[in-house]
Amino acid sequence: MNLVLDLGNTLHKCAVFDGEQLIHLEAHTQLLPEHIEQISSRFPIQSAIISSVDHYDEHLEAMLQETFHLVVLSHTTDIPIQNHYGTPTTLGKDRLSAAVGGFKAFPGQNVLVIDAGTCIKYDFITAVGIYIGGAISPGLTMRLKAMHNFTARLPLIELTAISTMPKPALTGDSTTNSMLSGALNGALMEVEGAIDAYRDLHGDIAVIISGGDAPFFELHLKSRIFARPNVVLEGLNTILNYNLNN
Repeated sequence: MNLVLDLGNTLHKCAVFDGEQLIHLEAHTQLLPEHIEQISSRFPIQSAIISSVDHYDEHLEAMLQETFHLVVLSHTTDIPIQNHYGTPTTLGKDRLSAAVGGFKAFPGQNVLVIDAGTCIKYDFITAVGIYIGGAISPGLTMRLKAMHNFTARLPLIELTAISTMPKPALTGDSTTNSMLSGALNGALMEVEGAIDAYRDLHGDIAVIISGGDAPFFELHLKSRIFARPNVVLEGLNTILNYNLNN
């Protein structure tokens, strides 16, 4: 069994895979060695991979090294696709993992992976497994916070129940509703436009959406998309297995 650790900006996710099947998933605001100990007592884990966008507990990696066959994801890690990104050292590990997960999910197809979290990240991989790159824009919460932080009087709006949140009216009838229209409808238009632009360039593509805000987009996007909330974890597991087998 594999232990897959994805340490993101907001949450630290910890998953257990049996082969290619995800059998356990938990998330913490800060992943600690005791969390690993608890999981290890429940599952016969042999190998692990860790991907982090930030620093983490210095004892955590040492513990993982002592306990498992460990892969620490970096720009030098062997991956089952070709990385043609111009600046691989600056490429987010979550973006690379999402691309691998997208290629694994739809082999032989052009794939656009959209990760709607803190930022909205677009990552495109060709049908022959070449990762080209994509785009990054502010996520829903970031858009609302930016309007509050960089103006004198606009309020701070907290998003709740994102999975069932209705699409705002196009024309807001109050300051709050105008901000919601601009942030949320603007993001929907952006994502729809990006999908259309990629289809104009590359023809038929599979579109995957993941991330914490994915349910909102899944609910309101007109384009045909595939919701894979764990595509980054699936990509990390694929990278780990690739390194174990090669």
